[in-house]
Order: sequence, then structure tokens, then C-alpha cells
Amino acid sequence: MRVFRYPSPPPSSITPHALWLSRRDLLAAGAAAGLVGGSLPSRAARAVDLAAQPGPLSGEGLKPTPLRDVTHYNNFYEFGLEKTDPAERSGDFHPRPWTVRVEGMVAKPRTYDIDALLGRKLEERIYRMRCVEAWSMVIPWIGFALRDLLAEVEPLGSAKYVAFESVVRPSEMPGQGGVLPVLDWPYVEGLRLDEAMHPLTILAVGLYGQTLPNQNGAPVRLVVPWKYGFKGIKSIVRIRLTDRQPRTSWNVRAPDEYGFYANVNPAVDHPRWSQASERPIGAGGGFFGAGRQPTLPFNGYGEQVAGLYAGMDLRRDF
Repeated sequence: MRVFRYPSPPPSSITPHALWLSRRDLLAAGAAAGLVGGSLPSRAARAVDLAAQPGPLSGEGLKPTPLRDVTHYNNFYEFGLEKTDPAERSGDFHPRPWTVRVEGMVAKPRTYDIDALLGRKLEERIYRMRCVEAWSMVIPWIGFALRDLLAEVEPLGSAKYVAFESVVRPSEMPGQGGVLPVLDWPYVEGLRLDEAMHPLTILAVGLYGQTLPNQNGAPVRLVVPWKYGFKGIKSIVRIRLTDRQPRTSWNVRAPDEYGFYANVNPAVDHPRWSQASERPIGAGGGFFGAGRQPTLPFNGYGEQVAGLYAGMDLRRDF
């Protein structure tokens, strides 16, 4: 398989690494700027610094979105519908103990403890993230290539897809409660096997140099940078290889709005809004006009991934 290598962004575009690794200094800097309050949520006390080597990047000049925005502007409906709900309502979620089961059409099914995943050789991947709602971020993830994990369980020749399942804990995730949940739980997602094995696809266990905050999908989540963000299933507990296209939560909920592939495509609008441009979070722009930027095909990763979809009608297979 071809290995992709990408140029590093200029040092001026990246938050200093020392700032990332010092939670105390980061909070002090945020407080001085009026970004954080006087108390720290209990979940932040569990953050652990992660050692990671620079990994493949999509291109030059990627400036990470401020940490405050990355951790306080989220879609994670297990905690609520508002963007602020995950940060405000995830303090009772416990990402330990935790295991991820990998099973299905594999020769060697395994159960991985979160400490084993954190102990792997980790990479820092600075990726664009494009939400289907037409806003975007740039996030410095910490993780490892999903294909490395899949290679360990030895997929069978009959395996064609990879299905993912998130945790169900309504006592800790208030958005999973109620009589009319927005989605059927657990949250489920899926990829074709070749998408899952692509070197850009990672399992993330951290961001900004530390373990994932609860609101960002602790303790482990999927990141597929050329697809809309809802494909990045959070708080994963099960990965299953199968020969059939798996059901996915948003595709089941609204198949005319959320396709299985969910590749970022400025030429295919959502039925209720345009996908031609996006609003970078943290850049000071509004919903319309100033501050918006053009959406890139495959979120800017077309050179690396377009070949996966050769011969497909991306308007039909959206």
C-alpha cells in the first residue's frame, strides 16, 4: 500500500507545543484572556499528557482552532442537542475502565483495554474537520492509524465493511434518556474496509497533547478527515468487520439528508442548506458573508482519497 507523506505546516501556524502539554499554563493563559471561569470541571482533572510523534498532515498552513472552541462547541447528542451541552453535561461520564472489542470477520478477535491503546506509538495528526452543518475546525488529534489495529485482528477475505458502536450509559449521558430520543442508541457508524484501512483514518485518543475530554469522545473515537464530522463516532466500545454495509445512525434517521459515505462535497448540498462554503469556528466569522470560506472537495484531502471512489456517482452515493 502506498504511504502518503505530507509537508508540515509552518511553525508560526501551530500553537506552541509547550503550551499544549501544560494544562496549568493553558488554563492560566485562558483565565488571563477571560476564556475560562474560576473553577475547573472535574473531568479536566483526569486529563493525561500524551507523548506523540508528528504524523502525516494534509498540507501546509493549517492553524489549529483554539482549544476553548474545540472543547466547547460540539455535537455529541448523547449529552444533549445544544453545542454547549457536551461540555456542560459530561462531567459525570466515566471513560475508565474501558475496553474496545474488535470482532466479526476476523481471524483473531481481540478486546483492547484503553491503557493498551494509550500505550501504542501515537502520532499527532493536524486535520481539518468539516461538520455537515457547514462549520469547520482544525484539530490537532493524537492517535494511531486504524489500519494498524485492524491488521492485528487479521480481517478475513470476505470482510468488506467495518461497523462501529458507541457506549450506552443513560445514567451518565443525559441525552440518551427521555421518551423521544433524537436517535436510536447506541450510536452506530460504518466505513468500507478500504476507507478504514486508508492511512489517513485514525482512532484518536487525545487532542492538543492530552487525552480526549469527555465532550470530544473520550476515551477513543474515529477520525476520518475527508468525511463530514458525524462519521467520527465517539466513545467507541465495539468494532465489527462484516460483509454487509452496516446501518449508520444518521442514515437511518434521515436517509435523504445523511448518506452512508458522507464525503465532503461542495457540489452536493444538504436538502436544507448549501455545502459550498463553511464557517471556521474561532475565526470570528458569522453564519453569512464575512469570514466564510469555500468548502474543499473531500475537505481538502482529494489528492489522497479520491481514488477510493473512482467510477462512483458521488451525487447518488453521497
